[in-house]
Amino acid sequence: MLEGREIIVGVSGGIAAYKAAALTSLLVQQGAGVTAVLTQNACQFVGVATFAALTGRPVVTQSFDSQSYPLGAHIELAARAHLVIVAPATADLIAKAAFGAADDCLTTLLLCATCPVLMAPAMNSAMWAKPSVQRNLKQLAEDGVGIIQPGTGWLSCRQEGAGRMAEPNAIAAVIADALSDRHRG
Repeated sequence: MLEGREIIVGVSGGIAAYKAAALTSLLVQQGAGVTAVLTQNACQFVGVATFAALTGRPVVTQSFDSQSYPLGAHIELAARAHLVIVAPATADLIAKAAFGAADDCLTTLLLCATCPVLMAPAMNSAMWAKPSVQRNLKQLAEDGVGIIQPGTGWLSCRQEGAGRMAEPNAIAAVIADALSDRHRG
């Protein structure tokens, strides 16, 4: 279904980062070429070796790697990507992207991307309910970013509520739909 498609999986620093590994595996199994871009905070939750093993590719964790990406990873990866998915998209990453900040490889790549961009938010329910977070999500949606709504359920803070990242199967289905729509157009 995703054969020959290049997908960037951006992972920001939240506990739901473990689900990004499952998503990456699903995308690879469906034939996509996947490159993982992890923020420094993401590396506190999941290991680079996990994503390297799942993708069979180097994992990008910094903006500057002249050996692998002489033009800059953000430029080279954005140029070949058919789609970028950020999962999990934390409140911090969402705010940076809505503002247009570019202080790491992932946020810089988002500014370079001309392909579809999707975000799967994940955060504590109190954070999810904040007007600032909702305002930032609205801005991203107006800018053309697809938002995959989080679910309600058990959160890592030991509470039930909204903010639980969508399940990997659901995210993979949205990605497949986005790419099939783009392919038709």
